Amino acid sequence: MTAPLQDMSAAEPAAVTTSEVPRKAIEGRSLGRIAWIRLKRDKVALAGGMVVLLLVVLAMLSQPIQWIFGLDPDALHQDLIDPSLATPVGSFGGISWDHPLGVEPKFGRDIATRILEGSWVSLLVAFGSTVVSVFIGSVLGIIAGYYGGWADTVISRMMDTFLAFPLLLFAISISAALQGGAFGLDGLPLHISVLIFVIGFFSWPYIGRIVRGQTLSLREREFVDAARSLGARGPFIVFRELLPNLVAPILVYSTLLIPTNILFEASLSFLGVGIQPPQASWGGMLSSAVAYYKVDPMFMVVPGMAIFVTVLAFNLLGDGLRDALDPKSSR
Repeated sequence: MTAPLQDMSAAEPAAVTTSEVPRKAIEGRSLGRIAWIRLKRDKVALAGGMVVLLLVVLAMLSQPIQWIFGLDPDALHQDLIDPSLATPVGSFGGISWDHPLGVEPKFGRDIATRILEGSWVSLLVAFGSTVVSVFIGSVLGIIAGYYGGWADTVISRMMDTFLAFPLLLFAISISAALQGGAFGLDGLPLHISVLIFVIGFFSWPYIGRIVRGQTLSLREREFVDAARSLGARGPFIVFRELLPNLVAPILVYSTLLIPTNILFEASLSFLGVGIQPPQASWGGMLSSAVAYYKVDPMFMVVPGMAIFVTVLAFNLLGDGLRDALDPKSSR
């Protein structure tokens, strides 16, 4: 007799349906998260961002740090100065445990404390002037790019006029004319306010041209046409449709504009029309070091390196943000 046929259907493994296979949930990522992932891959930009963060924290805490450790940027240490040469006693500008970056010639003030004191001045002027220029340039650039016509013509000619000004000479003349007192201010508040106004007010065309060009491109996109077809008016389209798409270029250009303004403030202080002594500023320290760079080069190297590191850090961070926020970037 032949063996009984076995039920072949029982021997076969049960078919697995696709619904029983565990699937990994698809995780949506916003544009901000994608930009952050790209930025984390750029180690150079992250290093620049860490330096920028450290500089900002030190500038904000400069006064408490001086109070806690009993530091005085205007304290004189004449015992550390050679009376015959007016230079610091010892090598490398009088570097010691008490004065890790040395002391100034002639006056003997601690360079490290004055660098710390000058950090908040430089960053305050740079950030304040950047906010002024970004605000004016963004508003006028969006208006010129979206509405066009006579508004675009007038604003564009204003940009050309401001760009034709010899900015440095104009800033020197205005700063020198307002040194005594104006607008109910005098002293350090007046100098800082004048620098913020001069640098910010005459720098807005640079970002204004960028925002205008981006707006000209965005106003022809489909989402703008869709908003118009639904009855949206100009202000709604500008603030709800165009402005969110302009945040990335405005942010990137702002990070690149801050180091330019730091150099501008240092240039004016170096020429004697910016922050006035005895208030510490990096440009003012460089100006004072000119007469001693042969006998005490450290007095020039330290504030020069402070400006160099700060500007380099902001530029590295700006380049990294530009690559991270660019949708066409391959990173």
